[in-house]
Amino acid sequence: MHLIVLGAGAGGGLPQWNCGCRNCKDARDGTIASMTQSSVAVSANGSDWAVLNASPDIRAQVQRVRQMHPGALRGTPIASVVLTNGDIDHIAGLLTLREKTPFTTYATASGLEILESNSVFNVLDAELVARHRIELEAPFEAAPGLRTTAFSVPGKVALFLEGDTLNLEEAGEQTVGLILETEAARAIYIPGCAKVPDWLLERLEGADLLLFDGTVWNNDDMQQTGTGEKTGARMGHLPLNGAEGSLKRLAGVEGRKVYIHINNTNPILQPESPERAEVEARGWEIAYDGMEIML
Repeated sequence: MHLIVLGAGAGGGLPQWNCGCRNCKDARDGTIASMTQSSVAVSANGSDWAVLNASPDIRAQVQRVRQMHPGALRGTPIASVVLTNGDIDHIAGLLTLREKTPFTTYATASGLEILESNSVFNVLDAELVARHRIELEAPFEAAPGLRTTAFSVPGKVALFLEGDTLNLEEAGEQTVGLILETEAARAIYIPGCAKVPDWLLERLEGADLLLFDGTVWNNDDMQQTGTGEKTGARMGHLPLNGAEGSLKRLAGVEGRKVYIHINNTNPILQPESPERAEVEARGWEIAYDGMEIML
């Protein structure tokens, strides 16, 4: 299995267009690496690829990665786009992939409803871009030789669908993780997760690779940096730090572990920070744009 991190950042990327926090300033100055918004490409054969979430930055991402380039006058090695939720930073990139080239979009019923209820997504020719419903726990082939299974993880509905009442740790079809399997390898991709219950720990057993939600260090990162009032929990993301944070909850998970979907305010983006040192000491890696992983 070959994985390429097309984008390692959370919504807004790094630097975020309207933010002057330390991380964003350093990214503009080139002191730390910039990040586009979260997306991963996966292939079992090196030729046909499944893209996990269509970032608004997808045009720049596929231009930068040679494996995503067309092999003929018209075409694409992208066999499918698989959506883990309906967040804008995971679906907006579909609008870029509208130039009459076939691929398949996979989403749960709630994800498909978002696409079908908004006519702007009709720019994707239905005769060329099929939409297939993902059934939880039912494997499908997202690309040749790539067995893919979606399972529910705690999360919330997309921001633009929030109503008067909101369950921040709902377990249903609105937020899913993906189990990716070939004959030789097993990876799990969870870019958004509000909590790590014991049953989720059991699902992670036996994975060669875990790509997991690394959005915030502390629940109040944005408040501490003066960039906003929302907590990680309010956004549907649990922090890395703390008694119930992912560093402690996932400490016993074996295999390679990589944090992805990292917010622009997260201190782990600073190479010399104590937070980054702790993450690395606990055996985690931090994703970056262009990171390649072979399993």
